[in-house]
Amino acid sequence: MIPYGRQSISEDDVTAVCEALRSDWLTTGPRVEAFERAVAGYCGADFGVAVSNGTAGLHCAMHALGIGPGDEVIVPAMTFAATANCVRYVGATPVFADVDPGTLLLPPSEVERLISPRTRAVIAVDYAGQPCDYDALRRICVAHKLFLVADACHSIGAEAAGRRTGALADLTVFSFHPVKHITTGEGGMVVGADPKLEHRLRRFRNHGIDSEFRQRSEQNTWRYEMIELGMNYRITDIQCALGASQLTRLPHFLERRRDIAARYDQAFAGSPVRPLATVPGVRHAYHLYVVRVADRDHVFSALRAAGIGANVHYIPVHLHPYYRRTQNTGPGLCPNAESAYAEILSLPLHPGLSDGDVQTVIRETVRAAGG
Repeated sequence: MIPYGRQSISEDDVTAVCEALRSDWLTTGPRVEAFERAVAGYCGADFGVAVSNGTAGLHCAMHALGIGPGDEVIVPAMTFAATANCVRYVGATPVFADVDPGTLLLPPSEVERLISPRTRAVIAVDYAGQPCDYDALRRICVAHKLFLVADACHSIGAEAAGRRTGALADLTVFSFHPVKHITTGEGGMVVGADPKLEHRLRRFRNHGIDSEFRQRSEQNTWRYEMIELGMNYRITDIQCALGASQLTRLPHFLERRRDIAARYDQAFAGSPVRPLATVPGVRHAYHLYVVRVADRDHVFSALRAAGIGANVHYIPVHLHPYYRRTQNTGPGLCPNAESAYAEILSLPLHPGLSDGDVQTVIRETVRAAGG
């Protein structure tokens, strides 16, 4: 099976992990801080706070911003459930926004339409790896005194207006799951510029405690205090050693993803396979390569039968049983997202694909779509 996504592990990665295993620190040690600095520096942020996964990063972001019961947060319907779930974790209500039919990104006009007196924040999702219109979203958020959070779990290395994701919102969340651009096994990071938010993020990921073990060791003290109720969202030095090694290869990973996407674009032109639209002037990171086809379920089954691990991203969040039950959502709320869901298919896209694999995916996809 040609998978839709897969990690790429080098001998340098293995060496880095082994060095961490032989060190004095397996968690909350110097490799965590080094990885945080490296990612923040890469994307133009002032700080990075590494956490156990991308979902933890989203939860941390909501907590750091002070979102809570009675608040509303606008989220796009076309995303992974974690984008909305993090709002529920802090007792607030996600308000589902429809998406642009061409890009499946969050339209600024939809955000303006949904703002209410209870709205506190907007979470923009860089679907498939393409940045949202952060300049327009920023203007809206400033005008209404809202926080802007980038769910950039798909888009590390993407660029808009000459700036990388990580420098476009109040807080930005990355994921380092194995199918993402770089991996720590499981892991995530929140990056930003406000030192007060950084302090709240660090405290919340460590049970709400005012210091970490390494800090206390260096200060030769045992004393700590729990200031607030937090979570254990720490990440290990072993994982961060892998992440730091992977980060050195991110430019190569991005180049290969963009090359494969360009081959797909060219091959599908004029066929029944319709790639999503791209925004001029934006550098897409291509976590996913998503197309629309008339008979999605047939094409999906045909590709799987041909050994191609196509997938679907995503069921619109407001259609999940949990949100239907708890927020009385359902069909008709976000028609663009619902229409897209009936047709979208994610094709294999990762640096480990050979040129032969790419040609196989193209041939079988066009055939299955009736081209």
